[in-house]
Amino acid sequence: MSMELKKSIDLISKERRIDRDILVDTLEEAVRTAVNKKFDNQLDIEVNFNDETGDIDVHQFKVVLEEVEDPNTEISLEEAQSIDPEVQVEDELGFKLEIENLGRIAAQSAKQVIIQRMRDAEQEIIYEEFIERKGETISGTIQRRDRSGWIINLGRTEAVLPKSEQVPKEHYRRGDRAQGYILDVKKESRGPQIVLSRSHPDFMAALFKIEVPEISDGTIKIIGIVRDPGFRAKISLLSNDRDVDPVGACVGVRGSRINKVVQEFKGEKIDIVLWSPDITTYAVNALSPARIHSITVDEDEKKLEVIVPDDQYHLAVGRKGQNVKLASKLLGWDIDIITDSRYGELYADRQELEQLGSVVNIGIENFLAAGFQSLESLQNASEEELLAIQNMDPDKIVDLRSAMNLLGNSESEDKTEEDAE
Repeated sequence: MSMELKKSIDLISKERRIDRDILVDTLEEAVRTAVNKKFDNQLDIEVNFNDETGDIDVHQFKVVLEEVEDPNTEISLEEAQSIDPEVQVEDELGFKLEIENLGRIAAQSAKQVIIQRMRDAEQEIIYEEFIERKGETISGTIQRRDRSGWIINLGRTEAVLPKSEQVPKEHYRRGDRAQGYILDVKKESRGPQIVLSRSHPDFMAALFKIEVPEISDGTIKIIGIVRDPGFRAKISLLSNDRDVDPVGACVGVRGSRINKVVQEFKGEKIDIVLWSPDITTYAVNALSPARIHSITVDEDEKKLEVIVPDDQYHLAVGRKGQNVKLASKLLGWDIDIITDSRYGELYADRQELEQLGSVVNIGIENFLAAGFQSLESLQNASEEELLAIQNMDPDKIVDLRSAMNLLGNSESEDKTEEDAE
């Protein structure tokens, strides 16, 4: 029986991949718990597993005293010396305790402790394994769906693909294979919870590293990835080797490399953007395939005013503003797309505002900050609204209205001459 116990420990350690010392400690703790429960925790005991014989040795210890008050923990000097003639008062004397007859309840208690400790040890091993794999991709089988999302069977354990980490266009059925990015590993009472993501930008980065050797070996560096999961993504790249084209490397022969990534995301469109330290060049690349006429840079506000031909506006903005939003997120700058015709109107309006501003010694930025974009908007404003302009006062309002009248009359005359021609 003893050797069978030893073989069982060895077998469990091998099959469950649990450290043998942990199992031995668990077994000793289980027996200790069972003995304490049987004797109402009144004994001072020590439990040891004999690795050579496979026996579990339990020893009870008693303190040697002249007079005994508690026979469970104390022994008289006279009785102790009959066992060991050299023993003295205050010494501890150990006795082997027979455990064969612990009883059904004690045995059940031991079994429960062993099962729980084994489960805890196994969960700790799983946690340590997956916490080290955080940031990697992994695949499993769709098992079921609950309130938190899809539950994916990884073999030894399960993972959850939360609704917030799913791609909107994707649908699954039980038994489908699914790949995900290990986003987080949490310790919970019921065991480690492995959280997967398919919408995270790093999942796309991980797949590119698998498909493009130049990325995995560091020749090409991923500067950033932004996604509208399931619809469109932009990946910004920098080549550390002048002879390696990042676009060509990622696309592959006849699109062989990028197509594998696109297929994984069920057709999500991926724009490859060349990174540049020059923000205007970077913006042109990020807004591709739209053609850009010019870009005005506001370094302080980190804003870009991008002028495009009228027929390129929808291409630059993209479906539901998707292209410009992703480009803005990739650059970390606000981007305002303006057509040539609209820019001409704005430029004329701003010229008029600058003329009016020079009369009352107020900068154009004060007019714009107060919400006035044109001569017409100022002409229709009340005195209270005009006073909201920074540095404006009643005397300046008089001068401003006079200047507006002159400017308005001048425009009327110009229009009359154009009509006459």
